[in-house]
Amino acid sequence: MTGAQILLRALKQEGVSVIFGYPGGAVLHIYDEFARNSYGMKHVLVRHEQGAAHAADGYARAAGQTGVCLVTSGPGLTNAVTGIASAFMDSIPMVIISGQVPSHAIGEDAFQEVDSVGITRPCVKYNMLVKRVEDIAPMIKKAFYLAKSGRPGPVLVDVPKDISNAECAWNYPAQINLRSYQPTQAGHPRQINKALDLIKSSKRLFVYTGGGVILGNADRELIKLVHKLRCPCTSTLMGLGAFPASDKQFVGMLGMHGTYEANMGMQKCDVLLAIGARFDDRVIGNPQNFIQENRRIIHIEVDPSNISKRVKVDVPIVGDVKHILNQLNRSLDEYLPDKNGLAKWWEQIKTWQSKNCLRYKSSTKIIKPQYVVEQLHKVTKGNAYITSDVGQHQMWAAQYYGFNKPRRWINSGGLGAMGYGLPAAIGAQIAQPRSQVACITGEASIVMCIQELSTAKQYRTPVKIINLNNRYMGMVRQWQEFFHGSRYSESYMDALPDFIALAESFGHVGMQITKPADVEGALREAFALKDRLVFMDFLTDQTENVFPMVAAGKGLTEMVLAEEL
Repeated sequence: MTGAQILLRALKQEGVSVIFGYPGGAVLHIYDEFARNSYGMKHVLVRHEQGAAHAADGYARAAGQTGVCLVTSGPGLTNAVTGIASAFMDSIPMVIISGQVPSHAIGEDAFQEVDSVGITRPCVKYNMLVKRVEDIAPMIKKAFYLAKSGRPGPVLVDVPKDISNAECAWNYPAQINLRSYQPTQAGHPRQINKALDLIKSSKRLFVYTGGGVILGNADRELIKLVHKLRCPCTSTLMGLGAFPASDKQFVGMLGMHGTYEANMGMQKCDVLLAIGARFDDRVIGNPQNFIQENRRIIHIEVDPSNISKRVKVDVPIVGDVKHILNQLNRSLDEYLPDKNGLAKWWEQIKTWQSKNCLRYKSSTKIIKPQYVVEQLHKVTKGNAYITSDVGQHQMWAAQYYGFNKPRRWINSGGLGAMGYGLPAAIGAQIAQPRSQVACITGEASIVMCIQELSTAKQYRTPVKIINLNNRYMGMVRQWQEFFHGSRYSESYMDALPDFIALAESFGHVGMQITKPADVEGALREAFALKDRLVFMDFLTDQTENVFPMVAAGKGLTEMVLAEEL
């Protein structure tokens, strides 16, 4: 078999059903073989390699599988780097196949040559350059194992053009064993017992969850544990949906734009149980402020490098989150929390909740972006898959949609890549063809990968685009207003396209909504068009800001609320 045949057969062996890609000279042998025998896999032709990586990312999150993208050498690979970095920051399992110039030309500045391994090394979990055709099969096996196991992430396999055309016998390994890579599964019994002692002695227990719970498919175990403990639960941006937003024990998202009650609970608890989270800067604010409080911290995390990286913890438990939560649940079978202590703690939580920190001033004259998200939740009954780009619209989506299920919230959380939302929505729609998928975006972000409207047309993905159009780079404008004397340097979006005409030119349906009274009706009309992509351009309040807000360098207790301005 040729290297191209081995590659495609290996992908099929790993259960791949969809590949997102864009052809070019260095991968022509692979594409030619795909035309001869697709091995039952579907190829989705994107219009830009960044779109390929984002679409594979969105597919991976929505399907709970490893996403795959295929790009050519040189600019094909460099175009995909943003999407690869975004997947790396959010620990998304992906395998990227990149073409490379022929082996003899590597290092000679050949046409469309870049050092793919060197360029991607800082933003992948692992990468490999194939040097022999016999190595393709074991490298693909290794790539999928590394991408999915332990802390997931993107893995790159760089295939020189001559290797994809060389021949050898098919020999696919049944399993892979890497002596230097053995992710821990079960939590250490001694650490589990230490955590149980802290939990049982706590009067103000608080559960803080992150994206690791979703990646580890541990939402059921989390819900069981939190209900057993009867304590408040919060979530990071990446963890939304693992614990239902409608549950009475959920106190909302925490962090820079988290709720008052979530941030105060994080600070004022006596025991903090952190599950599948990493205490990043947007979550805890200034670490010096965070550690001022006298609390004990239990940290459940699959990646030992995240333990005590930003905040020193008291009881680290390294291992698979699903496995460890099962261990805790079994150990707490007969446990009954102290009712008196819980009552006092919940009384304090409810006092913080009484601030109603997410309220905003409604209007009958101008569309408020928060209202659009609320109506989207109403129309979709909270069951849609929601992607977003980055900025104000991303935060409003996180605050007001109310995710009750995991994998429904898909966004570039760590990297914050503009242009992510539309290709990710296409990937999610292909992963979940019978589900409603909406991309909440802004007029600045959507144009970054607007060419993927063509991909959506070709593959008939009926995504609904919710464009919260305030004619500004909204979050940039907000920061310029707060911290730069309202000097709006290059944040106003002048000469915007006619989004309706643009959508229609790609063969889609376009709507512009200017009145609050028309929001719900327009959304219902759009979702009634089950087989069409609908671009909904909502002209929203230009002055609206995201609250609460923790400014850079400030602590969680130093939130600014809308009422304080």
